[in-house]
Amino acid sequence: QVQLAESGGGLVEPGGSLRLSCAASGSKFSVNDMGWYRQIPGNERELVASRRTSGTANYANYAQGRFYIHRDNAKNTMYLQMNRLKPEDTAVYYCWAEVYHNGDNRAIYWGQGIQVTVSS
Repeated sequence: QVQLAESGGGLVEPGGSLRLSCAASGSKFSVNDMGWYRQIPGNERELVASRRTSGTANYANYAQGRFYIHRDNAKNTMYLQMNRLKPEDTAVYYCWAEVYHNGDNRAIYWGQGIQVTVSS
């Protein structure tokens, strides 16, 4: 099994910044892809950004140019730098990881979710 430890959420004023962190831990696994999803009350969970271990990154349109995703592959840690935050960014953010156990057994893991609130 893999555990995803999230940190970095909280309350910030519009225009401010936050950095979310997610560390994957366990044994006998390798990470192929990691990312962040978010869920606004009343809406479906949606992809914010992801980055494959190979380096390819994907961003939602609202995140492009404001949010930056970084992977430390050696530490199995992922960071989401969020800049120029807006009230509409308020949501619960979830760490997500695609991993392989014993070489070819694919599994998806989710973090518990952390609250990000953008308000004055």
